[in-house]
Amino acid sequence: MAILNLKKPQTRKITDPREIKKYMNERGIIFEQWQAATPLKDEDSQETILRAYEHELGPYMKKHGYLKADVINVHRNTPNIEALREKFLSEHTHAEDEVRFFVDGEGEFFFHLEKNGEVFSLLCEKGDFISVPRGYTHWFDLAPKYFVKAIRVFMTPEGWVATYTNSGIEKQFRQ
Repeated sequence: MAILNLKKPQTRKITDPREIKKYMNERGIIFEQWQAATPLKDEDSQETILRAYEHELGPYMKKHGYLKADVINVHRNTPNIEALREKFLSEHTHAEDEVRFFVDGEGEFFFHLEKNGEVFSLLCEKGDFISVPRGYTHWFDLAPKYFVKAIRVFMTPEGWVATYTNSGIEKQFRQ
């Protein structure tokens, strides 16, 4: 179950998926919840996971022009986990949309909408799909659980490429 945390200008927590979807969509961020077509096990391969969500993923990729999908599995025993976390914790943008579907685990996206100064976060968990439009300032945290198994979708072969803003705003919201 996703949790939307409004941080600035007001503080409020939203847990109703319909209300979260409405809030995110009004800001140009796509939020949905997907179900696997077949049951999955922890040890399933990337191919099995992608097949289980093909009924949702395939049409989405075709409609929006995405070329590549893969599965990332990050956990406490991932080599250099703290360095990886730090890379995501700095506010950044991307030249393409950042699309993630949470197969398991959790991670929190933080958003800073520069036009009005609004800051909010969305804790994504199993079944949550998010598409952050290119150019949106945001950062991501995989703490406190340090476990994210997610489908990533890309338009280019380069995959995840960040342009850091160096604003420092993320430091105000770090836990």
